Amino acid sequence: MDFPANLDSVYERIDQFDPERYARTRNFLNGGVSYLSPYLSRGFITVPQVVARLKDRGIGMEQAEKFIQELAWREFYTRTWFQKGDAIFNDIRHPQEGVLHSGIPVAVLEASTGIKALDAHLGTFSVSGYLHNHLRMYLAAITCNVGKYHWSEPAAWLYYHLLDGDLASNALSWQWCAGTFSNKLYYVNQENINKYTGSSQEGSFLDCTYEELPLLQVPEELRKSAKADLVFTPPVTKALEIQEELPTFVYTHYTLDPTFHEGEEGNRILVLEPSHFTKHPMAPKTMEFILSLAENIPGLQIYYGEYASLNIKAIFRDHPINAHFDGVREAHPSLAPDLAGEFNSFFSFWNKLSKKLS
Repeated sequence: MDFPANLDSVYERIDQFDPERYARTRNFLNGGVSYLSPYLSRGFITVPQVVARLKDRGIGMEQAEKFIQELAWREFYTRTWFQKGDAIFNDIRHPQEGVLHSGIPVAVLEASTGIKALDAHLGTFSVSGYLHNHLRMYLAAITCNVGKYHWSEPAAWLYYHLLDGDLASNALSWQWCAGTFSNKLYYVNQENINKYTGSSQEGSFLDCTYEELPLLQVPEELRKSAKADLVFTPPVTKALEIQEELPTFVYTHYTLDPTFHEGEEGNRILVLEPSHFTKHPMAPKTMEFILSLAENIPGLQIYYGEYASLNIKAIFRDHPINAHFDGVREAHPSLAPDLAGEFNSFFSFWNKLSKKLS
């Protein structure tokens, strides 16, 4: 799947998307998924914008409920990040059970887990930057709950390569699978993988019943571990040209909406902070994708440095990544801006949100 970096192509993708087919087939690798996640994760489009375009086509809540529910997961994770900050990078509710290994299985890095449908996609992942969500869940289940690895390092490796890498969605999804942000561990067996990937493998270490999965010894294929080499390459930038009499609009790699104060005269700066990328590196191809999206914002300048060093009070869209910014903070786009409170589970959040949406 390709991911064009211009706004018209993304709007066309939204307008051609079939939410009813999505509801029926989203769990299959060849199902009707939207392929909007790289744009949503970068704030290039927002969840309310997507829902508004569906409504403009006459698509209501009844037809799009499952898709909107999946969009709401993203919003739930972002809300959790707002509320908990960097605590999302540690076990949230309770420690992960049964951890025996640190690092990442070498079999994951070498696409040799022995689960053929997963290995086929892991083998091209560093080039494509994309994995179907079901494959991500399979990867987490195999790594954490069968291989007994702590979720944090595999999650960082996955984030590094994902074009749609969203720190909250990634970390909290891994924690959901590993049982540190849910009430049970997520398991998958070979029969399930065969069903949703169109494969027919037999005899793998997952070729057993769900009752047997928690009792498995760590398979030989997953016992060798390694540390992933996650090297960040800073973008090439040039000196900023600031017109001090004009307002300054600041963007991050999570808030790249071209419609943000569109048409207003002002300085526009994409701030990429070294302190952030030291903690959360990403692959060169992901940064290239981000910079390609940034080209949709006229006059946008790229700044690789700390926001505080700019010594300005800019206008920017609120996001957990810029919680420390000083300036004019505008509301983060939300399906229900007036829905207040902290929600301990997605379904408690969805029960209140869905009533407002309907």
